[in-house]
Amino acid sequence: MSVVQSVDNVALLPAYLAAGTAVLVLLADLLVGRAGATVAVACAGVVATGVGAVVVGAAGTRRTFCAGADCSWVFDGRAALIAGVFALLTLGVLGLSGPLLRGGPTPVGEYCFLLACSMTGGVVLGAAGDLITLIVALETLTLPLYVLVGLRRGSLASAEAAVTFFVVSVVATTVTLLGAALLYAATGGLHLDRLGGLLAEAPDLPLIPAAVALVVLGLAFKVAAVPFHAWAPATYDGAPLPVAAYLSTASKLGGVVALLAVVQRTLPAEVTGPVLALLAVLTMTVGNLVALRQRRTVRLLAWSSVAQAGYILAPLGVLALVAGRAGDVRAGAYAATVAYAVFFVVVELAAFAALVALRPPGADGGTVADLRGAARRRPWVGAALALALVGLAGLPPGLAGLFAKVTVVRALLDGGAGWLALVVALNAVLGLAYYLRLAATLYADPSPTAPGSAGEPAVPAGGLAAPVSGRVAWPVTVALAGATALAVVIGFVPQVVLDLAAR
Repeated sequence: MSVVQSVDNVALLPAYLAAGTAVLVLLADLLVGRAGATVAVACAGVVATGVGAVVVGAAGTRRTFCAGADCSWVFDGRAALIAGVFALLTLGVLGLSGPLLRGGPTPVGEYCFLLACSMTGGVVLGAAGDLITLIVALETLTLPLYVLVGLRRGSLASAEAAVTFFVVSVVATTVTLLGAALLYAATGGLHLDRLGGLLAEAPDLPLIPAAVALVVLGLAFKVAAVPFHAWAPATYDGAPLPVAAYLSTASKLGGVVALLAVVQRTLPAEVTGPVLALLAVLTMTVGNLVALRQRRTVRLLAWSSVAQAGYILAPLGVLALVAGRAGDVRAGAYAATVAYAVFFVVVELAAFAALVALRPPGADGGTVADLRGAARRRPWVGAALALALVGLAGLPPGLAGLFAKVTVVRALLDGGAGWLALVVALNAVLGLAYYLRLAATLYADPSPTAPGSAGEPAVPAGGLAAPVSGRVAWPVTVALAGATALAVVIGFVPQVVLDLAAR
């Protein structure tokens, strides 16, 4: 057998475009030296990456870097969906970063380069066919974020967030690599499908339980699943708002994609199912309970993101039951996980976009009290944030969030996990308390004599005073309008997302 591997450059086109975007951004920054040109090159490259992914994915499954039947790169409909979502998220965050980059201390070239590198990791992640490619892609997605989190110069909170994120991510990666090494030692394989076959044939191989536990727990850090979640709220709150938006969406999506890849194609369901069911229950319950007590807006959204991770993991809990391991049920559970993740990141991006529009340029997320009466001052921005919050809660007219939760509950009921569907429903009700409280705050009377605000200034220091009298930067407006419109559109055509997720 020849050891020379054929290379399908068409299958690799999305990765080429993403990596080429990073290189072109650096060249534009070096040769032109104008912030607008650099951002324009980055946006053009991101759009090209998304379009390339859609075009390649529409042509059917393409494989490359193959040795026999084992391939390290498999670009199919789901990989195209993931690459397209990463491109959309990156484009949205570039729009939200307009005020941060305009005349500020943030280096535009480096900022856009790091975002493009992170996007490259996300594109590769969706097509990874072996554990090494998967872990390297996940780290390529994560490594640039260490720097981006610490970009608020002079901010102790930003520096602490960057260090916390770095240390926790390194530990998580080490744990995942150790699990992968044990799997290789026990089976001699690294390709996901090959490993799945070997583990199915010999489930009692030595080291397998420890290896499976290490891989799942290492990836649970990336998803911010309880009890591996403590880094998320401090990191989100310390990062610049656009970076926090990227962390809450793209970074979490990357963790979900990596976890789903190993669970679906490699790890034994009878081992991972109970672990994932427990993680889902703990994550959604702890996230919602702690979110009830939050007074800082980004921390509230961070804990909400933790709870949402629980909903994303919940469909995988059906693997704990024998009925949940039937072919159609498993396929439905995997599709529900991907679909919910897509619904969530779009609505979450809209929420962060509205928050960026309501805060002064370069400021942090502030407190919930800072947003009091914001929708009365800026009706359209306030309405967009309220719609995103209602969508995260799973209520109409936020149809994307509503269909996302219905998809999860339906997958659980089909797998016979009625008890887990009940936990999801109860937690969804619990989440209403803080989502609706924040939405109500947007429309509350901002005067000092308003009910519940006695003794509070109408506009707290560092609050809305500056942005209320000024205009929202046009890139933020475009990003907010685009994210909100996309959330509305997918709410009316959820089956399209489900069909793509099932491919």
